[in-house]
Amino acid sequence: MTKVKFRIPAEVQKTARMLTKEGYQCWLVGGAVRDLALDGRTPDDWDLATNCKPDYMLTIFPKAVSTGARFGTITALVQDEYGENKEVQVTTFRSEEQYIDGRWPSKIEFVEEIDKDLGRRDFRFNAMAIDLHNQVFQDDFDKEREWDIYDPFGGLVDLGLKTVRAVGTPLERFSEDGLRAYKACRMASQFGFEIETETFNAIGQALPVAKMVSMERVRDELMKMLKRSPQPSYGIELMRATGLLELFMPELLEGRDVEQKIGHADDVYNHSLRTCDVAPDRIKMAALLHDVAKPRCDTKDGHFYGHDTMGARMAYEIMKRLRFPKNEIKRVMLLIANHMFFYPYVHDGLSEEERKNVLDHQWSDAAIRRFIARVGEHNLEDLFALRIADAEGNPKTSFQPEEIQALEQRIADVRVKDMALSVDDLDITGHDLIELGIPKGPKVGEVMKELLERVFDDPIINSKEKLEEIVRREFLV
Repeated sequence: MTKVKFRIPAEVQKTARMLTKEGYQCWLVGGAVRDLALDGRTPDDWDLATNCKPDYMLTIFPKAVSTGARFGTITALVQDEYGENKEVQVTTFRSEEQYIDGRWPSKIEFVEEIDKDLGRRDFRFNAMAIDLHNQVFQDDFDKEREWDIYDPFGGLVDLGLKTVRAVGTPLERFSEDGLRAYKACRMASQFGFEIETETFNAIGQALPVAKMVSMERVRDELMKMLKRSPQPSYGIELMRATGLLELFMPELLEGRDVEQKIGHADDVYNHSLRTCDVAPDRIKMAALLHDVAKPRCDTKDGHFYGHDTMGARMAYEIMKRLRFPKNEIKRVMLLIANHMFFYPYVHDGLSEEERKNVLDHQWSDAAIRRFIARVGEHNLEDLFALRIADAEGNPKTSFQPEEIQALEQRIADVRVKDMALSVDDLDITGHDLIELGIPKGPKVGEVMKELLERVFDDPIINSKEKLEEIVRREFLV
């Protein structure tokens, strides 16, 4: 029997002790046991299971709330070693039958045996437990102890083999709960495991059930995979190979075998995956979708004109489908729409003619202001990160990071000067325009935008007196 050594948080120890005192079992279950057995990492969640029924648990823990009465789950408020209340989730042993809507069991029965409870779980390495009710807890909460892992289904073997394998019959597990198929790919990607053959094949057979899962839950699994995986491309490829990807993001598949003849080593699909792999977590979705429109903009001669603009629109449809928050959709759209910027800069190795050409095409102060206003100051860092990831995801790139450094310096130089980046920065208001004679309504906004464009070109005119003069001369005639 495998032993693990770790410290149980005081609030978890106290919860186990209170249940044990009443004569009930208490086991540590779920991901906490898996993580401790895998690499000894401190779990994020400490989920407990017991044969105590929910109603009686509410009498043992007076400050508990029933957070999942139907499933036998209560959240107890228990003090830690510092006297602060902490939440501890405890669930009654149960078996489940007759799943509906691809997610929820219609029949739940509370049981007395831990084996029956573990047997309803998804994967063998998630069906292990640690017995807490036979331990004598003292108040030395900082002390590490050795614990035996109870493993009736072979989860430890799978951890050793680096394998994701369903508990029992894989097709039954995936037919019960459609989210488990997505979770299998996510966990394989997160831990760098392979999916056992029968388990892998069962995912494809259970696609009709996976299709029933709400887009919010699919989105959550996708984002966990993107942010927790060393190489998200592995998990995305698993989802493609099993058929899951087509259920929620078929647009990404359009890039397979779409050749990029100019300056690229991979097709559109594989380049997108490479870019996602190297991108920081905060821009993973933008990186994955930055070239999503290329197949629809393919001129067949190596060009993809307008794929940035169309890509932003496609990202909107995809992320809306997956129920992303509006602000996040807007941010990703902005990054994709602007990811093709190029800043010409002087650097070593240029010929005299090339140097002259760069100087002739360098951005003016007005162009810098427009760029900042279009992207937003708070989005510049993310846009630069996407530009770098796009290059790092392409072995044939001609991009040099000095381009970003030169642009950052140029922006810093312009920022030192007084500058307006939005109509709110103008030294005139919409109310002022109305008093001058501009009619109320859309015309006010149009004039304000035009004044901002003038200020981009010549910041010195951003004074109320000079702007009023322009309005009288050009908009009130």
